[in-house]
Amino acid sequence: MEEEDLAEMYRVQAAASIDSEAAKRIAETVNPELDARLRATPLSSMVDTEQMVQAIVARLGIVRAALDGHGGGIKVELAENTDQGVDLILNLDGACIACGAAPGTLQGIQSDLLEGGEVFRVRFSASLLDSFDELGRDFVLKHGGVTFV
Repeated sequence: MEEEDLAEMYRVQAAASIDSEAAKRIAETVNPELDARLRATPLSSMVDTEQMVQAIVARLGIVRAALDGHGGGIKVELAENTDQGVDLILNLDGACIACGAAPGTLQGIQSDLLEGGEVFRVRFSASLLDSFDELGRDFVLKHGGVTFV
């Protein structure tokens, strides 16, 4: 077996293990009936409601396990219906602020929300940048793959 094949095999096994563990952790903390109802309700109809954050979180994949498990959360700075879908500006809350894994968390949130087709654009509040040290800020701006406004 070649080195690249072995590395790919380990990558696939690790990804499956991470997905499985994340699913277990999420299952321990969610109300499956509420989640199903929130996912079944169009996000566009949740704009400007108290359940918007819950509806967003219900649409997240494995990144949700990191948010829930580490005491973090999402805050909606702006949610707007457009012809293309819901336009979001989000912020992190709780332990997620200034966490070393925050760039990955932001990418995961963005990817999961854009994947469903309901969300046109996900941006993040520039105030998040203030919570990082200089190195973290430079890293997330150069390699984070997300937009701050």
